[in-house]
Amino acid sequence: MPRTNRPPSYRLHRARNCAVVTINGENRYLGPYGSSESHEKYARLIAEWQANGKNLAAIATPSENGDLSVNALILRYLDFSTSYYVKHGKPTGEVNNIRHAVVKLKELYGRTNAKDFSPAALETVQQAMISPKLARTTINNRVSRLKRMFRWASRKGLVPPTTYHGMLAVDGLKRGRCAARETTRVKPVPEKDFKATLPHLNGHVRAMVEIQELTGMRPGEIHNMRIRSSSGTRSTMESTRSMDHPKERPTSRIAVRLASEPNVPISETLSTPYLSLTY
Repeated sequence: MPRTNRPPSYRLHRARNCAVVTINGENRYLGPYGSSESHEKYARLIAEWQANGKNLAAIATPSENGDLSVNALILRYLDFSTSYYVKHGKPTGEVNNIRHAVVKLKELYGRTNAKDFSPAALETVQQAMISPKLARTTINNRVSRLKRMFRWASRKGLVPPTTYHGMLAVDGLKRGRCAARETTRVKPVPEKDFKATLPHLNGHVRAMVEIQELTGMRPGEIHNMRIRSSSGTRSTMESTRSMDHPKERPTSRIAVRLASEPNVPISETLSTPYLSLTY
């Protein structure tokens, strides 16, 4: 049968003689059939189901709020993350980052009631992450993702708000004050290597690399650049704004550079390869 966008129906459960709606394969009993109470409960469940991407698994029921395990919470958050962190129809790398972040949490506290997970427990997980394989910044990022998971759980009524707020007292690991490994700063490619590589690149890639060297733009910004107008040996170029942080980076790096240094040479040699591309 073809799929329909209509919500699950309100109907009579004859065996129990009450109203029922089946959502995600699970019966939700609403009370006496035809009563205002049952219709109100039905409307609320459908609204919650639609607000959560047609999935009620992320919504707490009154009976489970106190006994939801950390393992169960992790599974619900991963289900949410898989549908939330999506770009161009595919899950982003953040989903895998979350999977890595919960490994130690699951190992140490998987069977613990989620509502009982304390700041001291989070510190224990944080310290257990310290190993030669993980840098301090990586550990801090993973702990931040765990806090974000409990913030989501608090918003969905899966844990009391006090559980998440207690975690805010846990600071990240500080440079020089912990045993976690520090990373070394990534340095630019030596200029001689940069120049030696250029003759081996085709026109399009060489133009992209030269503009990146001139402006300091990221590879993604180079890839998203568009030629807006071209005149003589000067070109006005624009990099598409960040979809998630439009206010954070309102203009491209090349526009800032040209505004502050109007004599920066953007030659026809750099811009011409882009003019033949079709978008």
